[in-house]
Amino acid sequence: MQGQQAAAVADALTQDAPVSASGHQVMHCDQLAAGAIDELAANYQLTAIKVDAGDAIPGSYWGAPEAGLISDRLFWRADTPLHSLLHELAHWVCIAPARRTALDTDAGGDDDEECAVCYLEVLLADHWQSFGAARCLADMDAWGYSFREGSATAWFEGDGREARAWLLGHRLIQADGTPTWRLRT
Repeated sequence: MQGQQAAAVADALTQDAPVSASGHQVMHCDQLAAGAIDELAANYQLTAIKVDAGDAIPGSYWGAPEAGLISDRLFWRADTPLHSLLHELAHWVCIAPARRTALDTDAGGDDDEECAVCYLEVLLADHWQSFGAARCLADMDAWGYSFREGSATAWFEGDGREARAWLLGHRLIQADGTPTWRLRT
């Protein structure tokens, strides 16, 4: 599995993509096929809203180019990293219903929920063949996600099992890791 994942990351890195501050080519939303973001968001009763280049991104916790969430709206720009968009979408899925109704920028939640969000982000990356889990994990590392195992991949294959169990317990993924397309209830 690790050899295949490393090969997939290497292949993904050779694609033409914007370069992050670390030198890694992080994939951005403008590299997806038209309508791909709308389609995925709609699976979760979420409306994706593209923001014009240079404009602030409403609901962005870290600020542009990071994606933002306000209520049932997911905001993004062409230069928003795909992993950021998926992370915010995963927050929408994993958030407790009472917090979902008042969602504005900060999804809150505990450490277990945040880990589940990261894990679901990676699983959802496979929804887009042009992105995929291996590329998402590499982009997470390049962007500065920090895991005690040393990398996103090591976390996903190690301590990530606790996040996987959380997602299974809330019926957000199936046993094979595919999304159920449900929101946390």
